[in-house]
Amino acid sequence: MSFSCPLCHARLTRSEKSFTCPQGHQFDMAKEGYVNLLPVQHKRSRDPGDSAEMMQARRAFLDAGHYQPLRDTVAQLLTDNLSTPSAILDIGCGEGYYTALFADVAREKGAETYGLDVSKVAIRAAARRYSLVTFCVASSHRLPFEDASMDAVVRIYAPCKAEELARVVKPGGWVITVTPGPRHLMELKGLIYDDVRLHAPHSEQLAGFSLQQEQTVAYEMKLKGDEAVALLQMTPFAWRAKPVVWETLAEQDEFCCQTDFSIHCWQREV
Repeated sequence: MSFSCPLCHARLTRSEKSFTCPQGHQFDMAKEGYVNLLPVQHKRSRDPGDSAEMMQARRAFLDAGHYQPLRDTVAQLLTDNLSTPSAILDIGCGEGYYTALFADVAREKGAETYGLDVSKVAIRAAARRYSLVTFCVASSHRLPFEDASMDAVVRIYAPCKAEELARVVKPGGWVITVTPGPRHLMELKGLIYDDVRLHAPHSEQLAGFSLQQEQTVAYEMKLKGDEAVALLQMTPFAWRAKPVVWETLAEQDEFCCQTDFSIHCWQREV
């Protein structure tokens, strides 16, 4: 399977160091092994996505294993639901922590794994570390893949239009989504907001898909001060946190924080 051109949507052909479409649009491979399929005219800012600081915080936190139960659960769902796949896509893959395990599942089944993120910093780090995955910088709102080319798409906290998912997922294929459950990171939010509200119940509908399975992964984390700071850095709450919040977290010997993940498995209608 190959990428499609983000400009004209024709199939891209790979040479040693670049991808080219019949219209002559060319996208060079970076030395780390990824390809940038996000044309400047499609960017909403100069450097969209996670910054280097956010990416490093995320990598440190995830490498410590705090979200491993979530990663293992999604990987098992892929194992259980896919028989003979050819391609799996991780949307919003970041630095590749989840994608790497999905690639292990895919390799056992003879499939390729693709990781996509809008952040060049994150994709560069992912490509350096995980050579079994084909990574690209691209927009999740117009996926650079051909119609009905994916057996499964994983979307952990990442936005993507339902129409795009319906376009790229094969009939009978799967989309696995992960969203915050009602009580996710309540203790962290309590340090930032005066009025802490539960996350709204899941209400997403994916046109062209039927919901086949849903489950919750929830457990308490016990974090050291630097781990709690890293967690805050990788969340949207970081922009609202006052200096005293960062200082309080950094000084903690142990910070207990609840996780609450909602997982939904959608199957593409035939």
